[in-house]
Amino acid sequence: MLEINHLNAKVKDKEIEILKDFSLKINSSEIHAIMGPNGTGKSTLAKVLMGHYGYEVTGGDILFDNDNIVSLEVNERAKKGIFLCMQDPTVIEGVSNSEFLRTAKGEITGEKVNLYSFIKDMDSAMKSVSLDSNMLHRSLNQGFSGGEKKKNEVLQLKVLKPKFIILDELDSGLDVDSLRIVCENINEYIKENPETSILIITHYPRILEYIKPDYVHVMVDGKIQKTGNIDLAFTVEKDGYLGIGSGVNV
Repeated sequence: MLEINHLNAKVKDKEIEILKDFSLKINSSEIHAIMGPNGTGKSTLAKVLMGHYGYEVTGGDILFDNDNIVSLEVNERAKKGIFLCMQDPTVIEGVSNSEFLRTAKGEITGEKVNLYSFIKDMDSAMKSVSLDSNMLHRSLNQGFSGGEKKKNEVLQLKVLKPKFIILDELDSGLDVDSLRIVCENINEYIKENPETSILIITHYPRILEYIKPDYVHVMVDGKIQKTGNIDLAFTVEKDGYLGIGSGVNV
Protein backbone atom coordinates (compact mmCIF):
# COMPACT_ATOMS: atom_id res chain seq x y z
CA MET A 1 0.00 0.00 0.00
CA LEU A 2 2.80 2.44 0.95
CA GLU A 3 6.38 2.30 -0.27
CA ILE A 4 8.89 4.97 0.75
CA ASN A 5 12.14 4.82 -1.19
CA HIS A 6 15.28 6.71 -0.13
CA LEU A 7 13.27 9.71 1.05
CA ASN A 8 15.06 12.91 1.97
CA ALA A 9 13.17 15.90 3.36
CA LYS A 10 13.74 19.15 5.20
CA VAL A 11 11.88 22.10 6.62
CA LYS A 12 11.14 24.50 3.77
CA ASP A 13 13.70 27.33 3.48
CA LYS A 14 16.10 25.52 5.82
CA GLU A 15 19.25 23.68 4.80
CA ILE A 16 19.40 20.85 7.34
CA GLU A 17 17.78 17.61 6.18
CA ILE A 18 15.61 15.82 8.74
CA LEU A 19 14.73 12.66 6.82
CA LYS A 20 17.85 11.05 5.41
CA ASP A 21 17.59 8.22 2.91
CA PHE A 22 14.47 6.94 4.70
CA SER A 23 12.92 3.75 3.31
CA LEU A 24 9.91 1.74 4.50
CA LYS A 25 7.34 -0.59 2.97
CA ILE A 26 3.88 -1.14 4.48
CA ASN A 27 1.60 -3.73 2.93
CA SER A 28 -2.18 -3.80 3.04
CA SER A 29 -3.56 -4.86 6.46
CA GLU A 30 -0.23 -4.29 8.24
CA ILE A 31 0.35 -2.24 11.37
CA HIS A 32 3.79 -0.64 11.80
CA ALA A 33 5.06 1.39 14.73
CA ILE A 34 7.94 3.86 14.70
CA MET A 35 9.73 4.84 17.90
CA GLY A 36 12.72 7.07 18.38
CA PRO A 37 14.26 9.86 20.47
CA ASN A 38 13.03 13.44 20.26
CA GLY A 39 14.11 15.32 17.15
CA THR A 40 14.85 12.26 15.04
CA GLY A 41 12.17 13.04 12.43
CA LYS A 42 9.15 10.93 13.41
CA SER A 43 6.56 13.72 13.25
CA THR A 44 8.32 15.17 10.19
CA LEU A 45 7.75 11.83 8.47
CA ALA A 46 4.02 11.99 9.28
CA LYS A 47 3.71 15.52 7.91
CA VAL A 48 5.73 14.77 4.78
CA LEU A 49 3.55 11.74 4.04
CA MET A 50 0.47 13.96 4.37
CA GLY A 51 1.99 16.71 2.19
CA HIS A 52 2.41 19.47 4.78
CA TYR A 53 3.28 22.78 3.12
CA GLY A 54 6.10 23.51 5.59
CA TYR A 55 8.29 20.63 4.40
CA GLU A 56 10.17 19.99 1.17
CA VAL A 57 11.07 16.60 -0.29
CA THR A 58 14.61 16.84 -1.68
CA GLY A 59 14.93 13.28 -2.92
CA GLY A 60 13.28 9.89 -3.10
CA ASP A 61 9.74 8.67 -3.75
CA ILE A 62 6.53 8.06 -1.82
CA LEU A 63 4.43 5.46 -3.59
CA PHE A 64 0.83 4.94 -2.49
CA ASP A 65 -1.02 2.16 -4.31
CA ASN A 66 1.87 2.31 -6.82
CA ASP A 67 1.31 6.03 -7.55
CA ASN A 68 4.02 8.55 -6.70
CA ILE A 69 2.30 11.12 -4.46
CA VAL A 70 5.26 13.43 -3.76
CA SER A 71 3.80 16.22 -5.91
CA LEU A 72 0.20 15.84 -4.68
CA GLU A 73 -1.50 18.39 -2.40
CA VAL A 74 -2.87 17.44 1.02
CA ASN A 75 -6.49 17.18 -0.16
CA GLU A 76 -5.48 14.94 -3.07
CA ARG A 77 -3.68 12.57 -0.71
CA ALA A 78 -6.69 12.55 1.60
CA LYS A 79 -8.98 11.62 -1.29
CA LYS A 80 -6.69 8.69 -2.04
CA GLY A 81 -7.37 7.40 1.48
CA ILE A 82 -4.53 8.74 3.64
CA PHE A 83 -5.50 10.09 7.06
CA LEU A 84 -3.36 11.77 9.72
CA CYS A 85 -4.39 11.81 13.38
CA MET A 86 -2.41 14.88 14.37
CA GLN A 87 -0.28 15.21 17.48
CA ASP A 88 -1.88 18.60 18.17
CA PRO A 89 -5.18 18.83 16.25
CA THR A 90 -5.95 22.21 14.70
CA VAL A 91 -8.60 24.57 16.09
CA ILE A 92 -10.80 26.19 13.42
CA GLU A 93 -12.97 28.91 14.89
CA GLY A 94 -16.31 29.49 13.17
CA VAL A 95 -16.46 26.09 11.45
CA SER A 96 -18.57 23.58 13.37
CA ASN A 97 -17.68 19.92 13.72
CA SER A 98 -20.79 18.97 11.75
CA GLU A 99 -19.95 21.39 8.89
CA PHE A 100 -16.38 20.17 8.77
CA LEU A 101 -17.24 16.46 8.79
CA ARG A 102 -20.15 16.77 6.36
CA THR A 103 -18.09 18.80 3.88
CA ALA A 104 -15.10 16.46 4.15
CA LYS A 105 -17.27 13.38 3.65
CA GLY A 106 -18.88 14.97 0.61
CA GLU A 107 -15.45 15.69 -0.88
CA ILE A 108 -14.39 12.07 -0.34
CA THR A 109 -17.56 10.46 -1.72
CA GLY A 110 -18.31 13.07 -4.37
CA GLU A 111 -21.94 13.06 -3.27
CA LYS A 112 -24.13 15.50 -1.35
CA VAL A 113 -24.53 14.38 2.25
CA ASN A 114 -28.06 14.46 3.66
CA LEU A 115 -27.95 16.60 6.81
CA TYR A 116 -30.65 14.78 8.77
CA SER A 117 -29.24 11.27 8.28
CA PHE A 118 -25.72 12.61 8.83
CA ILE A 119 -26.58 14.15 12.22
CA LYS A 120 -28.37 10.93 13.22
CA ASP A 121 -25.34 8.82 12.32
CA MET A 122 -23.02 11.25 14.09
CA ASP A 123 -24.96 10.99 17.33
CA SER A 124 -24.22 7.27 17.48
CA ALA A 125 -20.59 7.73 16.42
CA MET A 126 -19.97 10.41 19.04
CA LYS A 127 -21.33 8.19 21.78
CA SER A 128 -18.91 5.45 20.73
CA VAL A 129 -15.93 7.78 21.35
CA SER A 130 -17.50 9.26 24.51
CA LEU A 131 -18.00 12.77 23.14
CA ASP A 132 -21.02 14.88 24.09
CA SER A 133 -23.34 15.28 21.10
CA ASN A 134 -23.33 19.08 21.65
CA MET A 135 -19.71 19.10 20.47
CA LEU A 136 -20.96 18.36 16.98
CA HIS A 137 -22.27 21.92 16.78
CA ARG A 138 -19.26 23.63 18.34
CA SER A 139 -16.33 25.12 16.41
CA LEU A 140 -13.83 22.47 15.41
CA ASN A 141 -11.70 21.62 18.47
CA GLN A 142 -12.30 25.05 20.04
CA GLY A 143 -12.31 24.73 23.81
CA PHE A 144 -11.74 20.97 23.58
CA SER A 145 -9.41 19.31 26.05
CA GLY A 146 -6.43 17.36 24.72
CA GLY A 147 -8.32 14.10 25.13
CA GLU A 148 -11.42 15.47 23.43
CA LYS A 149 -9.36 16.61 20.45
CA LYS A 150 -7.91 13.12 20.04
CA LYS A 151 -11.36 11.53 20.32
CA ASN A 152 -12.55 13.99 17.69
CA GLU A 153 -9.74 12.85 15.38
CA VAL A 154 -10.93 9.25 15.75
CA LEU A 155 -14.48 10.42 15.04
CA GLN A 156 -13.23 11.98 11.79
CA LEU A 157 -11.47 8.72 10.94
CA LYS A 158 -14.69 6.75 11.38
CA VAL A 159 -16.61 9.18 9.16
CA LEU A 160 -14.05 9.50 6.34
CA LYS A 161 -13.08 5.80 6.24
CA PRO A 162 -9.43 6.03 5.09
CA LYS A 163 -7.41 2.98 4.11
CA PHE A 164 -4.06 4.23 5.43
CA ILE A 165 -3.97 5.82 8.89
CA ILE A 166 -1.07 7.68 10.47
CA LEU A 167 -1.32 8.03 14.26
CA ASP A 168 1.15 10.72 15.31
CA GLU A 169 1.56 10.33 19.08
CA LEU A 170 -2.12 9.56 19.54
CA ASP A 171 -1.43 8.63 23.16
CA SER A 172 -0.01 12.03 24.16
CA GLY A 173 -2.38 13.94 26.43
CA LEU A 174 -4.68 10.96 26.95
CA ASP A 175 -5.54 9.47 30.31
CA VAL A 176 -5.85 5.70 30.68
CA ASP A 177 -9.61 5.61 30.04
CA SER A 178 -9.45 7.91 27.00
CA LEU A 179 -6.59 5.90 25.48
CA ARG A 180 -8.62 2.73 25.88
CA ILE A 181 -11.68 4.33 24.23
CA VAL A 182 -9.83 5.67 21.18
CA CYS A 183 -7.88 2.45 20.69
CA GLU A 184 -11.01 0.32 20.98
CA ASN A 185 -12.64 2.44 18.27
CA ILE A 186 -9.60 2.13 16.01
CA ASN A 187 -9.51 -1.65 16.52
CA GLU A 188 -13.22 -1.80 15.71
CA TYR A 189 -12.56 0.18 12.53
CA ILE A 190 -9.78 -2.23 11.53
CA LYS A 191 -12.09 -5.19 12.15
CA GLU A 192 -14.75 -3.65 9.90
CA ASN A 193 -12.17 -2.58 7.28
CA PRO A 194 -9.54 -5.37 7.33
CA GLU A 195 -7.50 -3.99 4.41
CA THR A 196 -6.63 -0.88 6.43
CA SER A 197 -2.95 -0.24 7.20
CA ILE A 198 -1.69 1.83 10.12
CA LEU A 199 1.53 3.66 10.93
CA ILE A 200 1.84 4.42 14.65
CA ILE A 201 4.34 7.04 15.77
CA THR A 202 4.93 6.91 19.51
CA HIS A 203 7.45 7.33 22.32
CA TYR A 204 5.96 4.67 24.56
CA PRO A 205 4.78 1.07 24.08
CA ARG A 206 1.55 1.62 26.05
CA ILE A 207 -0.52 2.25 22.90
CA LEU A 208 1.02 -0.86 21.29
CA GLU A 209 -0.60 -2.98 23.99
CA TYR A 210 -3.98 -1.89 22.58
CA ILE A 211 -3.20 -1.70 18.85
CA LYS A 212 -0.88 -4.64 18.16
CA PRO A 213 1.84 -3.86 15.59
CA ASP A 214 3.22 -6.36 13.11
CA TYR A 215 6.55 -4.51 13.08
CA VAL A 216 8.29 -2.01 15.34
CA HIS A 217 10.99 0.27 13.91
CA VAL A 218 13.51 2.36 15.80
CA MET A 219 14.24 5.63 14.00
CA VAL A 220 17.46 7.51 14.74
CA ASP A 221 18.92 10.48 12.89
CA GLY A 222 16.30 10.57 10.16
CA LYS A 223 16.16 6.91 9.16
CA ILE A 224 15.29 3.47 10.49
CA GLN A 225 18.14 1.86 12.39
CA LYS A 226 16.49 -1.33 13.65
CA THR A 227 13.33 -3.36 13.01
CA GLY A 228 11.72 -5.99 15.19
CA ASN A 229 8.46 -7.13 16.74
CA ILE A 230 6.71 -5.66 19.77
CA ASP A 231 9.48 -6.97 22.04
CA LEU A 232 11.71 -4.29 20.55
CA ALA A 233 9.36 -1.63 21.94
CA PHE A 234 9.61 -3.08 25.44
CA THR A 235 13.39 -3.28 25.13
CA VAL A 236 13.45 0.42 24.28
CA GLU A 237 11.25 1.21 27.28
CA LYS A 238 13.53 -0.77 29.57
CA ASP A 239 16.96 0.17 28.23
CA GLY A 240 16.39 3.36 26.20
CA TYR A 241 17.71 3.99 22.70
CA LEU A 242 21.39 3.87 23.63
CA GLY A 243 22.86 0.55 22.67
CA ILE A 244 20.04 -0.38 20.27
CA GLY A 245 22.54 -0.19 17.44
CA SER A 246 21.74 -0.82 13.81
CA GLY A 247 20.67 -3.86 11.90
CA VAL A 248 17.51 -5.90 11.48
CA ASN A 249 16.08 -8.38 13.96
CA VAL A 250 12.56 -9.50 13.05
